[in-house]
Amino acid sequence: MKELDYLSAIILGIIQGATEFLPVSSSGHLAISQHMMQFDAESPAMLLFDVLAHLGTLLAVMIVFTPSIAKFTKSLIAESRPGYTGRRNAWLITLLGIAAFIPTAAIALPFKDQFKEAFGNTRLIGVCLIVTGFLLVGSTMVSRGRRGWRKFSWWRAAIVGIAQACAILPGISRSGTTICVASYLGLRRRWAGEYSFFIAFPAILGASAIQIKDTLKLGETQVASIQLGPVLVGSFVSFIVGVFALKALLGVVRRAKLHYFAVYCWALGIVLLIGLDKVLALAGFSRAAS
Repeated sequence: MKELDYLSAIILGIIQGATEFLPVSSSGHLAISQHMMQFDAESPAMLLFDVLAHLGTLLAVMIVFTPSIAKFTKSLIAESRPGYTGRRNAWLITLLGIAAFIPTAAIALPFKDQFKEAFGNTRLIGVCLIVTGFLLVGSTMVSRGRRGWRKFSWWRAAIVGIAQACAILPGISRSGTTICVASYLGLRRRWAGEYSFFIAFPAILGASAIQIKDTLKLGETQVASIQLGPVLVGSFVSFIVGVFALKALLGVVRRAKLHYFAVYCWALGIVLLIGLDKVLALAGFSRAAS
């Protein structure tokens, strides 16, 4: 298996940053890329890269949503003061976020190893990408959501959380799935996008904590063998690309154009079902021998 170098780290950073927010599954694309580039996903360098790349895209969310986060925090503090008499919308959104996170964690943690095994199955990734495509197309077949936060009950939030847990499977887009499901349940389009990234915070932090724990279990020799330069560069690239990708996705959500990505998901899914190496060979490409 290859060692992570600067060029490969930059390529993987671009892929992670772009696909984390576009509704095409970042985990699926990273698994495919690692397969094509002959990287061991369980190597110390790749484990650390995965953690830092996800934290980079989380930072991108914080940058893009800085005004919303500041406004939300200010409202949450105000609503927590004794004697507050207005509507506690910030607390309502917080509780809806918790209602989504609980089923995500309840499903993700017990089946962590099974989800991890799926990353090596490119045909399963292909099936999941095709499912993602149908979810995206389905978003055009439902009436425009008009439900506000006060009418988006906890059980609807829990369903979105279950959808987010399913999106741990490589090939199922987290952003696409959660936005589509929230829209199916009647949440207004703009808020569906913001809610998707609001509940992404604890999900990404939780996944990163698990990855850090797994990395710390490695022996000192393995940890010392990690070349930090490529890992840090790739993570920084994922952050920069993530900022632009997130802004692009929010525009797509507002214009209800998520279904445009369905064709890409279906095409890539079919390629993976046929066999990635077989399609590359037919196209005149072949992976170098290990």
